[in-house]
Amino acid sequence: MANPRRNSYSNSTQSLESPFQLQIQTQSFSSFSSQWVPDPGRDEDSKANLFRFKSGLPSPILKDKRGWLLNPVSLALHLGLKGGALSCASVHLGEIQPGGVRGNHRHYTCNETFVIWGAKTKFRVENIQIVNRGYAEVSLGEDEVAVAASPSGTAHALINVDPLHTTYFMGCQDTPVNPNSSNTDFNVWKDL
Repeated sequence: MANPRRNSYSNSTQSLESPFQLQIQTQSFSSFSSQWVPDPGRDEDSKANLFRFKSGLPSPILKDKRGWLLNPVSLALHLGLKGGALSCASVHLGEIQPGGVRGNHRHYTCNETFVIWGAKTKFRVENIQIVNRGYAEVSLGEDEVAVAASPSGTAHALINVDPLHTTYFMGCQDTPVNPNSSNTDFNVWKDL
């Protein structure tokens, strides 16, 4: 029986194998597309293959008095982030304590999409177009939520730079990754 309080509609490209995989909040996206224009001062975000928004309104995510809700794969696709996961074959949730780092690795066999929130956090992603560094890095505020994508073969890292708050993140990979295989490079950046 369908839940009458749920207002999600499936995407026409949805797979029959996983009927919940690519559900999107069409009302939220249509309202977002017509009301929200990206900040031209956020060029660094596009270099980092990331999209951020305040946890308040207006917002591209479904919000109500309970908080926010989003589908990271659908949102990343809708926003045009390149190389993110096309499905969530492997999902992981985590936290990063103040001063901690997660990632700092490169997967060769999967694309990954992230949702990051909760604290002042740096997101770093390999980008060979950035001269002299080879990566883009952006800082997120504790009141921001970000969706980011890391294509296969691209290094990424999340760094909690907040002195008090915990960073929370969700990673969605389109292929399961065995951390003990040679398909992942670790400790890509020595300065982290």
